[in-house]
Amino acid sequence: MFSKACEYGIRAATYIAMQSIDGRRVSLNEISGEIGSPTAFTAKILQQLSRNGIIDATKGANGGYGMSSTDIKKTTLSQIVFAIDGDNIYAGCGLGLKECNAEEPCPVHDKFVFIRDNLRQMLESTSLYEMTLGLATGLTYLKR
Repeated sequence: MFSKACEYGIRAATYIAMQSIDGRRVSLNEISGEIGSPTAFTAKILQQLSRNGIIDATKGANGGYGMSSTDIKKTTLSQIVFAIDGDNIYAGCGLGLKECNAEEPCPVHDKFVFIRDNLRQMLESTSLYEMTLGLATGLTYLKR
């Protein structure tokens, strides 16, 4: 459903948020290792997240990636998805047709619109803070 870059972006932002809650900034190598993403690919994803104001990137000896507690609580998954994949996930056809709409629907159009609407609701209502809660207690994971 999401691009691989978007999947890694969600994982990276969640990991950064979890570490930031503990007052830690994290390095590119640590992030890529913890989320199971190639380092060079992770660097490009983090650059996109930083450009879009989702994470904070600081160079130097005490640098790394982090987030403020305010940003952790207010940043939603939809913001991360938009920063990496744009809003195509809300507009595409369930069967991948170039043209699909209510006037000329594909066979699954009505059902897929329902799924897309629910997905949008979930992404817009889930914060990074919520994502970190399960990680902190070991109920959820970022890498298996």
